[in-house]
Amino acid sequence: MIYKYKRVLLKLSGEALMGEDGFGIDSAKLKHYADEIKNLVERRIEVAIVIGGGNIFRGLNAKENSIGRVQGDYMGMLATCINGLALQSVLESIDVFTRLISAVQMVQIAEPYIKRRAIRHLEKGRVVIFAAGTGSPYFTTDSAAALRANEIGADVILKGTRVDGIYNKDPLKNPDAIKFESISFEEVIKAGLAVMDMTAFTLCQENNLPIIVFDINEKGNLAKIIEGETIGTIVTG
Repeated sequence: MIYKYKRVLLKLSGEALMGEDGFGIDSAKLKHYADEIKNLVERRIEVAIVIGGGNIFRGLNAKENSIGRVQGDYMGMLATCINGLALQSVLESIDVFTRLISAVQMVQIAEPYIKRRAIRHLEKGRVVIFAAGTGSPYFTTDSAAALRANEIGADVILKGTRVDGIYNKDPLKNPDAIKFESISFEEVIKAGLAVMDMTAFTLCQENNLPIIVFDINEKGNLAKIIEGETIGTIVTG
């Protein structure tokens, strides 16, 4: 079978891992995401992942605790490493080879980020988990996802969320919200829709890298996207 995308970058938020608990890591959610990722690997799709850390610590809210923005952002980077280690462990428990790659050096638990090495891992069928964001404060994990996706030559960014696409307003609060099947970068900006932060979004727009926003919690959605089905909302040039 010919698949629509060969190399993808999956963006997962830290909040996606915490389920209904409000913090921490929900083991059932973690297992679900690992199974979905394995489904792609078995189809010989090259999978890279950027995962957030909001379920453990959100740097942007650090000032509420009298923590400076830079320190808070570094704490958030460490939180993404915790999530990356958890996802790596579950993936390897179901026989999926992985590499955890960190933008902040911590050689005991993760490889340092080297573009050519990361691409080689993908070519060998290993799932690459990018942790610690971009390695610099003031940048979100959305920005890290856009940066890494462009660097490794990904065909698409798959942004897994708790809703099934992009709407003209919050569908969780507005039952009359209208869903877009496809939308352009320009239309997203004009309508002020919160798809990604503007740094990440602009980087994707400038490099014509499509973004698909979809419900990661629906079993089989990842595979359906790869097969070319219209799942969620695609943002293109």
